[in-house]
Amino acid sequence: MSQSSLDDEELFGEAAEEMRADVEEHLDAARAELPAAADVWEVEADNTLGVLNALRSALDVEDVEAHLRDAKKAFVVGKRADAFEDADDLEEEIDAVEAVLGDIETAREQVGELASTVPELRSALEEANAGGEDGDDEDSDEDAA
Repeated sequence: MSQSSLDDEELFGEAAEEMRADVEEHLDAARAELPAAADVWEVEADNTLGVLNALRSALDVEDVEAHLRDAKKAFVVGKRADAFEDADDLEEEIDAVEAVLGDIETAREQVGELASTVPELRSALEEANAGGEDGDDEDSDEDAA
């Protein structure tokens, strides 16, 4: 019976190591999928809308979300099973990636709103300027008189 407990402990230890490795691998994969700072900062486009669309594409984080979700699943199972000797470091890493992901998602939403607003603003300005040109002619005539 004592041999069986030793084997169980040994197996549990191996499983815990594998679980920790899974969490770390998924965190590494999530970090690898984060946009590069240069991709967010340096954008080539001909106009504002092109810049916003390029930025929105650079802020696509579906793969980051998937890897983070897998890391959190493995972490939760390991933590509940009390499989990790020190779960705090993993939890901090998960929280850090999650915080960056939240910032990216917020930025993506804001960029999306701007991308839909800028064309409307351009049209409104074009209409206002077209209407203003007729009005400017009248003002110019009055000034000349």
